[in-house]
Amino acid sequence: MPTFSHRKTKSRIRLSLIVLIAVVVLLVSAVGFIRYTYSQAIKPVSGSQQSKLVTVELGSTAKQIAQQLKEAGLIREGWAFEWYVRTNGLRDKLQAGSYYINPSQSVDEIASIITKGRTATDLVTILPGKRIDQLKQAMVNAGFDPKEVESAFDPAQYAGHPALVDKPAEASLEGYIYPESFQKTAETKPQVVITQALDEMQKHLTPDVRAGFVRQGLTVHQGVILASIVEKEVGVVADRPTVAQVFLKRLKIGMKLESDATTSYGAILDNKTPTHDYDSPYNTYMYAGLTPGPVSNVSVSSLEAVANPANTDFLFFVAGNDCKTRFSKTLQEHEDFIKAHGVGCK
Repeated sequence: MPTFSHRKTKSRIRLSLIVLIAVVVLLVSAVGFIRYTYSQAIKPVSGSQQSKLVTVELGSTAKQIAQQLKEAGLIREGWAFEWYVRTNGLRDKLQAGSYYINPSQSVDEIASIITKGRTATDLVTILPGKRIDQLKQAMVNAGFDPKEVESAFDPAQYAGHPALVDKPAEASLEGYIYPESFQKTAETKPQVVITQALDEMQKHLTPDVRAGFVRQGLTVHQGVILASIVEKEVGVVADRPTVAQVFLKRLKIGMKLESDATTSYGAILDNKTPTHDYDSPYNTYMYAGLTPGPVSNVSVSSLEAVANPANTDFLFFVAGNDCKTRFSKTLQEHEDFIKAHGVGCK
């Protein structure tokens, strides 16, 4: 005859089995619910064929693109786009450019458009962080005549444009061609696109931004130069005010900027391989102060970062292999970050 303890043990086993079965049922139900929710989230938002123009900037993450698409009403859930991109190995295949997307397209269709670079063909897209030589090639790729493109970048024909009033007369248009997408037809001349880009630059060189440059002890042209360095050094918009603060403090105390972006620019201008010891006026490892001119075009976030830098006191920064930018006040702390996290986003 079973003892009381034996019956008690069997009851415990039975209870454990019931709990285990319940947990399994809950897990299966949860997985099923998640799968159902995900399958619904990647479906088209609606049947509307009304396309919207979405510009993906260079260096945009899947999360940033998902946020853009969600805000534009083109996807149901940002997390679903991120999950789709990640699980299908597409994170490194997302391409900058301007795209026409409509709410009737599913997440997989939208991801295909962006990863395959199916850009809008009636647009000229000027991406941020680009040198003039890259912008010229982009315009040629967009269908403009190479000779007309070369002529269109002569700054003399834009003399008097309000965006250029602070640019030295002898300086090129480097830094002033604002990144944006512009409509074009078969009759559009490259000068029209450049004028429109200068118009956009003027819109973002607001009185507040200009005044901010002055507060930092910079002329407007120097502000554009530093904004271009910030633009090239860090792709995360939220980090730009702090990066600007680092460079501004270095300028104030006479410390070299030591920017890879400027040093590379000088070498590229001379058709040389970029190295830290290549001697050019743009090598900020060799020479203190600002470079002779901008090193790329700029976006509004970099202009505003220089005009309104972070209220911090850092002297160093480094982007680690995890793509996170770390700031420090001492060389030792900076070197420790490099040892722990490496250099360069991977």
